[in-house]
Amino acid sequence: MRSSILKSLFLLALLALALSCAEKKGTKKNQKEPKWFKGNLHTHSYWSDGDEFPEVILDWYKANGYHFLALSDHNTMAAGEKWITLSDDSLLQKGFQTYLAKYGEDWVTHKVDSGKTLVKLKTFAEYQAHAQEEGKFLVIPSEEITDRYENKHIHMNATNIQAEIQPMGGGSVLEVMQNNLDQVLRQRESTGVAIIPHINHPNFHYSIGLDDMIALKGERFFEVYNGHPSVHNMGDSTHISTEKMWDLINIAYLEAGKPLMYGLATDDSHRYHRIGKRWSNAGRGWVMVKADTLSATSLIGALEAGDFYASTGLTLKAVEYSDNTLSVEVEPEAGIEYTIAFIGCKTGETETEVVKEVKGTKGTFKLSDDFLFVRSKVTSSKLQNNPIEDFVYEMALTQPVVPNTP
Repeated sequence: MRSSILKSLFLLALLALALSCAEKKGTKKNQKEPKWFKGNLHTHSYWSDGDEFPEVILDWYKANGYHFLALSDHNTMAAGEKWITLSDDSLLQKGFQTYLAKYGEDWVTHKVDSGKTLVKLKTFAEYQAHAQEEGKFLVIPSEEITDRYENKHIHMNATNIQAEIQPMGGGSVLEVMQNNLDQVLRQRESTGVAIIPHINHPNFHYSIGLDDMIALKGERFFEVYNGHPSVHNMGDSTHISTEKMWDLINIAYLEAGKPLMYGLATDDSHRYHRIGKRWSNAGRGWVMVKADTLSATSLIGALEAGDFYASTGLTLKAVEYSDNTLSVEVEPEAGIEYTIAFIGCKTGETETEVVKEVKGTKGTFKLSDDFLFVRSKVTSSKLQNNPIEDFVYEMALTQPVVPNTP
């Protein structure tokens, strides 16, 4: 009798083990492996101060290996009816003829009035439907909330925004920034939709200072690199670079118990017919986001987790952080040399320093408990295509990581 009971219990245990293994195998099978998605979160069209039609811009990014794009025109979400009067500039006239020939009379609504060509712009809903392909290319609703305080230019992007936000103004640079940031965060809370704000080009007209950035509440992102030729990423003799600003913000944030600030690279493209150092062109800066699906929710979740890097041309094969070890691997190109610098700040220090440098395609750095944070900067010997300022070589910036406490 006892032998029969033991045999039954043994068979039940085997059955439970088999079911458990099958369940784990099925769960693993259903889980999507994260992929790298390339995207730009700051772009302009004829809806504000760009010089190209939105669907042409979208098609360019799509054809050039991007997976997502946010057309972030100033203080608009590209809704309703808008006509533009075509410039007499010969390049823009030629651009319109190319646009008309490619998309056809059935798509392009235009007319001539008093010798001028007027063109009706496609709305967000129209150009999203034109360009978006499930799993291949995502068009994210966005707006550049464009505000001022006295002679200071204060711009903030809102990505995956669900309703247009008007600039709020304020009594100081910080108050203007905070008022607009709070609006974005309120919309996120009220809609339940993943929406993120980010501070644009703080050194544009040197409008936003380090103290303003440090005093912000609720911001997680800013543009450490912006591809517009007038934004002074590198600073000057009296203003710090945006990269140094990034580190000083995070030193202050961590000491105050605030979450890390993450650094984006964007194009801020406006000019599509004149190419060169003087013009704000497409293809200069982007983010590579490691996410499980190509959706706004998944991408924003990965961005907020720091699972991305900023690039001006260089591609990374892997960025991993586990067991307090930051590992970086480059996707190498033949004949190109790479330098991986690990940049960190120890507790009690007021600035960062290069704590390790590796020549090659792989590098690791193990954080000890006395580090506030560490990030990596990868540079190559390959010249950056169509650079601005004094940027010469392609680079990639990974996000800062902090020591994990047991």
